[in-house]
Amino acid sequence: MEENITYEQSGLDGRILRAVAELGFESMTPIQEQAIPVFLEGKDLIGQAQTGTGKTAAFGIPILQMVEPEEKSLQALILCPTRELAIQAADEIRKFGKYMEGVKVLPIYGGQDINKQIRSLKGNVQIVVGTPGRVMDHMRRHTLKLGNLKMIVLDEADEMLNMGFREDIETILKDIPGDHQTGLFSATMPKPILDITKTYQKPDAVMVKIAAKELTIPLVRQYYYEVRLKNKEEVTARILDYYNPKRTLIFCNTKRKVDELAEVLKGRGYFAEGFHGDMTQAQRDKIMNGFRKGYVDILIATDVAARGIDVDDVEAVFNYDIPQDIEYYVHRIGRTGRAGKTGRAFTLVVGRDIYKIRDIERVCRTKIKPRTVPLAADINNARADKIIREAVEYIKDEKIYKMLKIVESRLDDEDFTAIELAAALLKMHMGKEVEDMKLDYSWFDSDEYKERKRRKKESERRDDKSSRKRDNKKQKPWKRDEKSKDYSGREDKKKDRRSDDRKDIRKEKKSDDRKDNKKDKKTIKNVGKSDDRKEYKKDRKSDGNRSESDKNDFRKKKGKRESGKSVKRDAYGNRIPIWEQEKSDQ
Repeated sequence: MEENITYEQSGLDGRILRAVAELGFESMTPIQEQAIPVFLEGKDLIGQAQTGTGKTAAFGIPILQMVEPEEKSLQALILCPTRELAIQAADEIRKFGKYMEGVKVLPIYGGQDINKQIRSLKGNVQIVVGTPGRVMDHMRRHTLKLGNLKMIVLDEADEMLNMGFREDIETILKDIPGDHQTGLFSATMPKPILDITKTYQKPDAVMVKIAAKELTIPLVRQYYYEVRLKNKEEVTARILDYYNPKRTLIFCNTKRKVDELAEVLKGRGYFAEGFHGDMTQAQRDKIMNGFRKGYVDILIATDVAARGIDVDDVEAVFNYDIPQDIEYYVHRIGRTGRAGKTGRAFTLVVGRDIYKIRDIERVCRTKIKPRTVPLAADINNARADKIIREAVEYIKDEKIYKMLKIVESRLDDEDFTAIELAAALLKMHMGKEVEDMKLDYSWFDSDEYKERKRRKKESERRDDKSSRKRDNKKQKPWKRDEKSKDYSGREDKKKDRRSDDRKDIRKEKKSDDRKDNKKDKKTIKNVGKSDDRKEYKKDRKSDGNRSESDKNDFRKKKGKRESGKSVKRDAYGNRIPIWEQEKSDQ
């Protein structure tokens, strides 16, 4: 692995190197190593790097190197999206130019008295760091003169576009007269930013991009907790009690949630403050100073407001709400694990948010480990350990001889030991113990996820069955297993043929039997009918000279026979002639 270039090897001004050494920096970060030489050559620059990688020094140091202190006019302009970031960038540039006499740096931003800024601008300022809106105000008033401007830098350009500053930025860039150097730094490079670079930068602009492996932060340990929505506040408090970070940043997606969570944590006894764009500048300055100096332990902020926060020694970052954009996740966790120190990032996941975690892992090429919410016993033990550690440190640093005498005198009078007294004091200091709650919740254990998984399996089974049927229809039975040389399919077909032959034989036999039975019945019926007719004809011939009375009697009997009232049948079901019936009756 190649080592980064040191500042001593860069050939910078000795006064800048002295200031950098006092700040404790030795080696350049990747963005500084690539951007500073390009800037010093006078070329336009496009730099892509995340927050916390040293972008301010990447453009601030070469600006200080190229500024001419003897020339008492504006030579460099730096645009930032928020007031906090403008103040922070100006402070850092002042630190790097600590030993450069005659170089003045001024931040200008909304929320501050503009008359005060006008008076400061009249004091021969060479470097101005400001927000786009306030810079345009001074340009309209002609209090910010760009005639001798040599360099302009757009810091956090993607965030300025998201905040709606594109028209302001283009107006400022159009009004800069003469030849100048343009630098643009951003964590992401969407199409609108690339359009600006094509329009307002020179064709030979150099693109400096930090590789994906360098965008990850290996010193930040990332965890996520699956919780229910109603338990998010309780889980946040438990994690804070268990890990006990000295300085914490909590990110929420809305200003309303920032205010709500700040009130909840204050009510629980934490030194917490909310931080968002609806606050006045005085309120924001007061909160930021308290966070830097340690009066505020927990700062709850939105993504836009947090762009101006650049505080070291942040031990933990909480994603109370998962960001809508994956790039915001990179910005958030970049607040911890700086300057070679380790940090932790905790993300609270509710229901289907688990899929966003998978997307973040895939895009950022990182692993976010699942964790269970600390149990009540673990939290109580952690709180007790903290109090005992503080007591031990107090014993080492403070004189407690007078207190020892008081305790000894009370122990002689009372019937308890020193251990019991210490346990009672510990209990009093800890307050109410944390109780166990059912907080662990996994989306993969939910009924909705199980039902979805069951339906998916059923659809897969149906698809599998239908595909098998299609394959069986396409292939012949004895060719299904040709590859394995298993010809069992032939035997199956022989058996099928035998059974089909037997069925055909049975059907033919039954049909033949039915035909024979029908023929027999017809012949029997025909025989009976023909006999009746023959005898009837004989009787007609023999009795041709019958009287009218006999004929009438015969007709009457014939009518009865046809009506079926006096019809008789033989054993075969045939009708017996009337005369036969008369004979049998006699």
